[in-house]
Amino acid sequence: MSYLVEDIFKTEMKATREGFGEGIVEVARRDEKVVVLCADLEESMRVVEFAKTFPGRFIEVGVAEQNMAGVAAGLALEGLTPFITSFAVFSPGRNWDQIRVSIAYTHTNVTIVGGHTGIAVGEDGATHQGLEDIALMRVLPHMTVVVPCDAEQTKKAVHALTQMKGPAYLRVARPRTAVFTSRAASFEIGKAQLLRAGKDVSVVGCGPILYQAMLAAEELKGEIDVEVINMHTIKPLDEEVLIRSAGKTGRVLTIEDHQTTGGLGGAVAEVLGEKLPIKMLRLGMKDVFGESGRADELLKKYGLDKEGIIKSIRKLV
Repeated sequence: MSYLVEDIFKTEMKATREGFGEGIVEVARRDEKVVVLCADLEESMRVVEFAKTFPGRFIEVGVAEQNMAGVAAGLALEGLTPFITSFAVFSPGRNWDQIRVSIAYTHTNVTIVGGHTGIAVGEDGATHQGLEDIALMRVLPHMTVVVPCDAEQTKKAVHALTQMKGPAYLRVARPRTAVFTSRAASFEIGKAQLLRAGKDVSVVGCGPILYQAMLAAEELKGEIDVEVINMHTIKPLDEEVLIRSAGKTGRVLTIEDHQTTGGLGGAVAEVLGEKLPIKMLRLGMKDVFGESGRADELLKKYGLDKEGIIKSIRKLV
């Protein structure tokens, strides 16, 4: 097991949105230029503590996501470091044009934080399950796209994003999921992490669902030697780590709580298709919307739980 990972069977449960809420307060204590904008979702996006601690640096724009993007771009052009927060189906889903023109095109220093992502949102159903946001954001020039795998890594991502310049997208999720990465592990935007070494198949994942891949790899120990890569940055993608792993194992399975078209699977397929064509399988939502149900039930239905991942690994091998 990698030093990057704690004991995967003894994990704290915390949502990645909570990691964002804690991280944004930490960076704001250090950097007075950090400001937060929200579209009437302070509790859901976990910025209540920020609003209480830094009321002069918190802007509630109401249900006006397009306006929120424009205001943030203006603040960034004046030298501030804005984070805009809402559900991913609303931001970037509803304000993509403003993000494209006012933030990406002008290369302003704004981080878009999209919450309630993936079918793991559960009972809220298809209208609120962001499943297209990675694709929407990674297609934009200048845009960095980060999808942390747990709350601890999300906190580190917030710190890293305040240190970089330019537009970025940070994807967080609602359910409490396993915190399995080590507090001692470093985090660098654009640098993938080898969580588990193996020789038979490379599993490349992002977001909290990656924990299910770790469980699957552990269960397959002795049958299939699984390498697990945390591709927490979708753009820029760490091609070096990907190609090295794929060249070793000869097989790649991507896993994401997102549409396979345009998401992590698409990004990995683009790289391998050009530079190292090998046997590959993409696991995720395949051209379908989500539905209402418990998160565990939905993950199972769409083959994104531990058992589904094991089945896909065996199929690929």
